[in-house]
Amino acid sequence: MESNGDNKRVNIQSSSSFRLRSPSLNALRLQRIFDLFDKNGDGFITVDELSQALSRLGLDADLSELLSTVESYIQTGNTGLSFDDFSSLHKTLDDSFFGGCAGDDDEGDVDPSSNAADESDLAEAFKVFDENGDGFISARELQAVLKKLGLPEGGEMERVEKMIVSVDRNNDGRVDFFEFKNMMRAVVIPSS
Repeated sequence: MESNGDNKRVNIQSSSSFRLRSPSLNALRLQRIFDLFDKNGDGFITVDELSQALSRLGLDADLSELLSTVESYIQTGNTGLSFDDFSSLHKTLDDSFFGGCAGDDDEGDVDPSSNAADESDLAEAFKVFDENGDGFISARELQAVLKKLGLPEGGEMERVEKMIVSVDRNNDGRVDFFEFKNMMRAVVIPSS
């Protein structure tokens, strides 16, 4: 989808930063995204909720095009995308734009470079939070990202500071890449 005259559309570029190579981290991330987009908590993401979420992320999508893209994934009788529908849509988009990998659970096909790839994914994720590029995530930077995502934690600096303290192993008041990496690996659910 690209920009076309009066209609603004989502322009998706092929980039490894949009997907993670770790299946368990990808599944956890996808569930978290689903929960964020499902504003009313009814277990479905409506086209309006999806449009609002994309807009908050700075991705203005034409509502009619968004509807035509997702309507085939919405099960008959549902008001929007269930998590399974959302996962199917995500996999299709991943296959189309990135050549696959979303949710690949083939543990037997471990790529020898997967550790380096995981490290690269974590570095890209870290850069999203490290807005000023100084190599650390401050409470202010974390708060800014949480607010952009519409998370309630972003509204209270005290909560943000507690989040920083919970992973700040060297007690410098900031999260460095190694602390971030340890935190992210701690939330990964092992594939079984």
